[in-house]
Amino acid sequence: MTNSIHIDAPAVEGARSTSTQPIGWREIFLKEDWWAIWVGIGLVLVAYALFASGSSLKWIAVTPAKWSTLAELTSHFTANWLRYVAQYVLWISVFSVALKTLGSKLSEFIPAFSLLYVFSLVIFTLGQWAQASKYNLEPPLVALVLGMLISNTVALPDWLKSGFRVEFYVKIGIILLGATLPFTLLVWAGPIAIFQASIVSIATFLVIFFVAIRLGLDRRQAATLAAGGAVCGVSASIAIAGAVGAKKEHASVSITIVILWAIAMIFALPLISRYLQLPTGVAGAWIGTSEFADAAGIAAAQTYGGYAGQVQGIEGTADQAVWAFTLMKVVGRDAWIGIWAFILAIVATTRWEKTEVGRKPNAAEIWWRFPKFVIGFVIASLVITWVASGYSMADYGKVVGPGLSDPIKGLRVWAFIFCFLSIGLTTRFKELAHAGKKPFFAFSAGVVVNVVLGFVLSVYVFAQHWTNLTH
Repeated sequence: MTNSIHIDAPAVEGARSTSTQPIGWREIFLKEDWWAIWVGIGLVLVAYALFASGSSLKWIAVTPAKWSTLAELTSHFTANWLRYVAQYVLWISVFSVALKTLGSKLSEFIPAFSLLYVFSLVIFTLGQWAQASKYNLEPPLVALVLGMLISNTVALPDWLKSGFRVEFYVKIGIILLGATLPFTLLVWAGPIAIFQASIVSIATFLVIFFVAIRLGLDRRQAATLAAGGAVCGVSASIAIAGAVGAKKEHASVSITIVILWAIAMIFALPLISRYLQLPTGVAGAWIGTSEFADAAGIAAAQTYGGYAGQVQGIEGTADQAVWAFTLMKVVGRDAWIGIWAFILAIVATTRWEKTEVGRKPNAAEIWWRFPKFVIGFVIASLVITWVASGYSMADYGKVVGPGLSDPIKGLRVWAFIFCFLSIGLTTRFKELAHAGKKPFFAFSAGVVVNVVLGFVLSVYVFAQHWTNLTH
């Protein structure tokens, strides 16, 4: 691959060229999007079946426990090693079935994923250290940074790359994300959170898109960059690249720029908020409107929340910072993934390609182009919405959360760690220069809008709402 940050073809299969050849209903077994749905929804349905029967998926959805000493860490793994083995077998089994059908060599994938899982387990464990939040050691972020350090200093063997299935992992993660975001949560969040998130998402998207066009970038690359800045950086870049038929390198460049700015914001936003002594809820909302990746934003929100009760002049609780961030970023902005994907799939097929190739648009092309895993996101959310409809918000947190949502959330974190580690391991910074400065400048224009607009809305317009936020 040239003119891009290097991410192997299997990792960004969905970011394809503008020529999409439908293969009929056979695609439900031959396309990665559909296999992501089968895996993601399958896990959700199993989790619900266990929950309905009075049990839970919690046993196999094991995650490292919080620890302060090596003795605590040793005790945890001594008591739970079988659960980790069972989880590894679960992941390797479902992934192998899917990827074998898609044509991957299991003789390469199985050992590659095994190493990926071991590294992910180490990273996850480090993120559960009691002092991890103090040093911004959120597992997905650590996976990303560690992966980039390795890929830019060590020559990895080619067979390892078969395990770095960036797109597959992130699609499954997004579907599992839907299972933790019931539509009723939008009602519980209140109109202010959704309204503010929508303002920021739309404004940022339009600014990045039109600045990119003015700089001479292709419309598909402009849309991919804009979605990366307006919604959920990595996930949105991949989804929109597929929806508009962007080139593979367009998604790669967008992901890398997202990563650079997300890391910068982890340190900048809490420091500025601390200097201004913002209430924790207000700072959390600002972080939610200004960050570009969920993992990075959570790290920043938790960092600032840790100042509550520790730094004089900062009002509120640690929970308010994380809750405000969650409402703004995870609930408000991330929900735009499906909306932008649907809108841009229509625009690309009915407007852009019509003018480029001089043919009438094919309505069926919208369906073939649409990133199918977004359907999985909606289905997962509908399942949880149906379950949540019988509970109040308080009861949802006490009953549905521990028994159903939390285990799914644990598996989602695993999927995102696999994804972020794979991104890091396939990123080559030395190739960023090949993409030129224009994508970075266009995205940075959106950063300015994100930060300034988010600050005004959080600190002035809706300050009372975020200051008095309760969970």
